[in-house]
Formats: sequence, C-alpha cells, structure tokens
Amino acid sequence: MEEPQDSHAQDVTKTAGEENCTDAKQEFYIKAQKYWSEVPPTVNGMLGGLGYINAVDIQASTSFLRELKIKDMHKKYALDCGAGIGRVTKNLLMPLFEKVDLVEQDPAFAEKARDYCVTDMGSTLGYPKRLGEIYNVGLQEFIPTPQKYDVVWSQWVLGHLTDEDLLKFFKRVKVGLADGGLFVMKENVSSSNSTVLDETDSSVTRPLTEYEKFLGEAGYRIIKITKQKNFPKGLFPVCMIACRPMAPKINQG
Repeated sequence: MEEPQDSHAQDVTKTAGEENCTDAKQEFYIKAQKYWSEVPPTVNGMLGGLGYINAVDIQASTSFLRELKIKDMHKKYALDCGAGIGRVTKNLLMPLFEKVDLVEQDPAFAEKARDYCVTDMGSTLGYPKRLGEIYNVGLQEFIPTPQKYDVVWSQWVLGHLTDEDLLKFFKRVKVGLADGGLFVMKENVSSSNSTVLDETDSSVTRPLTEYEKFLGEAGYRIIKITKQKNFPKGLFPVCMIACRPMAPKINQG
C-alpha cells in the first residue's frame, strides 16, 4: 500500500490485453499468486505488515456503509471479493448482513477464513451462522449467482486485474446484484494521472479517473465517493466508491 516515489510505469494491464500478449497476462497473474502464497494467513499479513491500521480501516468502511442508508430488507446477502482470511467479512460485513459469501483465490487464505470468520477472538465476535459460500477462485474467473447480493464489497484486490478483466468483472458483478443492490469498492488510487506498477506483488494502482471510467463503461452510476482518513503518511490515497447499476433506457419509439 505504500506509494513509491517517481515509479510511474508502463500500464501492464493494457499491454497484457493486446494481441499476442497472452503470456504477459498470464505472468501478471502467476506472479501475484506466488506473492500471496508466501504471505502468512493473518490480519497483519493481509495488510502488508500494517495490521495496526485494521481498526481505522474497518471504522471508516462501517461509517461509509451507514451513510449509504441501506434498508433492512437489503441486508440479506453480501459478497466479499478478494477476501483473504475474511478480515473485512468478519469485521465489517457479518455484523450487518445475514449471510456473507467470500471470493478468495489463495487456498490457504480461504481455508483460514472458514475458522477466522466464525471464531470469537476477545471482543471480536465470530458469526457461525452468517458465513456463506467460500469461492476459491480468482476474480478474473469468478461468476456470481445472478441477482443474489444486496452489497458486493471489493477491497484492495482490483489492482491484480488487467484492464480487460476489470471491466468484465464489473459487468459480472452487476448481474450478481439483487434489485436495489450496491457495488462498493475500496482501493488505492495513484496521486497522478498515471498508473503505477508494483513489481513486488504484481499489481497496479490506477488513478481514480480510471476506475470512474471503467465503472461508467460497465453501466454503473456512482452515488458516493469518500477518501479514507487517518491512515499513515506515505501510503497511497484510498477511496471508497459506491455505485448502482444504471437504469435501462426505456424505448419510447
């Protein structure tokens, strides 16, 4: 999550999407899988060694969801994308929703989530009856059940998708939303108009304008954007974006 200095790089997501660049795209994903396979399945591991920001992160996300004023009738099903061990699932989504499904590519993280999300840890309650399905697959391949989710939450994972797969993912999420459902993403954004490549974990950090563009192309209307506050200096800015599918145009011809 740390913002590098003067490291704006070629946008690998665009390169990977061009003709005859299948190998580059596969390498982009394989390197990320390898990186996360070596990360310990802990809260500190999920946060890149910055476990101490967990409480601030969850508090801000909770406030953001409350400001969206989601009605009780729309608090049945949530989906956590790129869930890791279920840090966001347990601390943010499970207290608010009747059932929470998870999508997590790393098998060790997915297995840890089965225990972490249902076990009491001090003052942090587990929710045995609220843990839904755990889909052990990458977001580039995940296909949600149509019209199931009242909220789909995606945090610190979209930088691991190529531009092409990001747009496809946004479109699939739209199909998975129930009537009145919301898609919420929380991501690092670059401070300039350039995309920043991180070779270490094989991810990119896009400008906010890029996410706004892709959401528009996928057929969403952004209803709220809030910047995360009280994170340590030296990190990328973090934005929370809530959006709804645009209403289909009525043919009046």
